[in-house]
This record gives sequence, structure tokens and C-alpha cells, in this order.
Amino acid sequence: MTDGKMDFIGQELQKLKEEGLYKEIKTLESSQGAWVQIKGEKVLNFCSNNYLGFAAHDRIKEAAKKAIDRYGVGPGAVRPIAGTMTIHEELEKELAEFKGAEATLVLQSGFCANLAAIPALAEKGDTIISDELNHASIIDGSRLSRANKKVYPHNDMEGLEKVLQETPEGKKLIITDGVFSMDGDIAPLPEIVELAEKYGAMTFVDDAHGEGVVGRSGRGIVDHFDLHGRVDVEVGTFSKALGVMGGVIAGSRELIEYIIQKGRPFTFSSALTVPDTAATLEAVRILSESDELVEKLWDNARYFQKGIKEIGLDTGVTETPITPVMIGEAHQAAEFSKRLLEEKIFAQSIGFPLVPRGKARIRVMISATHSKSDLDFALEKFKKIGRELKLV
Repeated sequence: MTDGKMDFIGQELQKLKEEGLYKEIKTLESSQGAWVQIKGEKVLNFCSNNYLGFAAHDRIKEAAKKAIDRYGVGPGAVRPIAGTMTIHEELEKELAEFKGAEATLVLQSGFCANLAAIPALAEKGDTIISDELNHASIIDGSRLSRANKKVYPHNDMEGLEKVLQETPEGKKLIITDGVFSMDGDIAPLPEIVELAEKYGAMTFVDDAHGEGVVGRSGRGIVDHFDLHGRVDVEVGTFSKALGVMGGVIAGSRELIEYIIQKGRPFTFSSALTVPDTAATLEAVRILSESDELVEKLWDNARYFQKGIKEIGLDTGVTETPITPVMIGEAHQAAEFSKRLLEEKIFAQSIGFPLVPRGKARIRVMISATHSKSDLDFALEKFKKIGRELKLV
């Protein structure tokens, strides 16, 4: 018995269900790929961040197996004590070369990378200036910093400059996502850098959905805009296009030395596992050799997005393979997702708080592993369900 003190939990869960915001977890019974198995059924996978198919790539799996044979499975310690292995340093060296940065630092996840870098660069008395649609890891890292937080309207450069003009003395840190994960649009990084240079602010970009997707052979948002040496901090993740787990901070050698000394997740959490490190290293080598998979990803994205628009559905403001099919109300999006699964398509609905109320959507994640016949199959089902729900 709880004497009623925990009743709010059940009430809130019921409210989430009524609003169509309750998270229904689907369990995969197969590896990630164009098609996956859920409850014994083979369904087309439109949910995964596995942009390039690296999560189950043969070369990457083999690299992880070989590394386990040599190094074991786990690092056994935090990096500053006994958890740094030669494979970590090898990955950091090749990542720096790939991204055109002086140095990189590998951490346990993209989330941890933000939690390491942001509080190290801004503290009480400083100001963090953040895009209103930035990822939760940026928001949480900013909270931990104890710096003042100011938010500018999404991708609004006049709004950003106004905030910069009003910001008092102390270090100023402008933070933005590179590619925004729910809408698929890209930050106007050249304009952000120009404003930062004008007002003496540091620039920080989280490139989680840009790694392996934008730039030459997927080198990321800084490469996409040819801003090498002008963006102070670039954070990335290995859990999207690279197919595994881990995060990276890229920048000057002095910046990386500083984060090693000051970043708490680096100091207090065990190092990235051996198979994840080896898998990421092999993924970077594949991208360094060829842009074939990146080009296939973009070709698939253009094909599907064109088809969706021809059906009469709205893809919002996307500029990348992230394809939001805008529905409106959360309960409608949830019903659309349910119908899709009945038609053998796994595409989850996205609602508040991930997106604003009234802007619920089906977020379709296109992959290089999808064939044209996969995409045609999906377009047929989207058209059918859109008509049934009177959305087209």
C-alpha cells in the first residue's frame, strides 16, 4: 500500500495514453537492416538511425570480433587510470584525419560528449546561447554548467544576434545542432560562425545526425560548409550513421587536452568498449575509401521524399534524409503509425515533448540499405493510409 502518495504515476500514465503520447516499445528480434522482425513478422524498417547499414555491416562485424580476440570485451577502467587502449588512440587519430581536425577525444556516447564538453567550457557567470530546438543532451549539459542560459528562435540569425548584443561580460558559448533530428533541417553554420567571430563567442555544434550523412563522404557539418578551423567545438556520435555506440569531441589539440582534464564523463565513467571502438574505426575507414553508401542514402532520400509530396503529404522543412511526414495531432499520428505496422511498415509516430503540440508526425528514417522496391512499397502504403484517414 502506498497510501495514495504514488497515485500520480498511474494518473499520468493514463493521461499519456489518452493523448496518444504513451511510448509503445517495439522489440526487434533481428539485426538492424532494411527489414527487421517484430513479433515474428518481417516489417520494413523506417525507424532506425542506421543511415548507412553499418549496424550489421560484414566488415564492421569482423573488425569487432578481431578486436575482442586481441583486447577482450571491456576496458576495465576509466580512461585516465587504466582504460585507455591503443585502439582508442588509433580511432582518435584516424577520426581527426577524417574530420580535418587537429585532435579528437572519444567518449561513451554523444550524450556523454555534450555532458563532458559543455560544463567544461561554460560555468557560473558565463552565458550559453542555444537554439530552441537543440537536443536534450545539449539542454542537460547546459543545466549542469550552471551558466546563464539564453535561447534564440530556431535558426533565426537576427534573433541570435539580438541575444549576443544583450549578453553581459563573461565567456559566451553558442550551441546548435548541425542537423535537427525531428525536422531534418540544417543549421546555418556559416552565419552562426560569423556572428560568433563578431561578438567574441565560442561556437559549438552537435553533429549527431550529420556524421556519415553530410559533407564529403559523411565528414560532417563543418566539412559540409568548409568551416575547418573556424568552429571551436564539434561533437558527434557513433550511434547514428556509424552504427554502434560512442561519441567524439573534435577541435584543437589544446581544446582536447582541456576536456581530458576537465570533462567529468571522461574522468568518472569507463572507457568506450573494445567492440564499439573497433567497429567505429572500421566504419571510418570504409567512409574514407568511398562515398558510395552516402550517395545511395541521399538518392533514396530524394526518391522517397519526392514520392511522399506527390501523394499530397507534407515533409516539412527537411534538407536531409530525415523525412518527417507531418500529421498534426498526436492521436492521428499514433493511428497512422499503427496502420503502417499492420501493413508491414515500422515507422513510429513522434509527438510532444519531442516536437511541439499540434506538430506530430511520422518520422521516416531513410537508409542506404533500402531498395527502390522497398521505397515503392512504402509509398503505396502511405498513400493508402493517408486516404483512409482523410489526410490526402
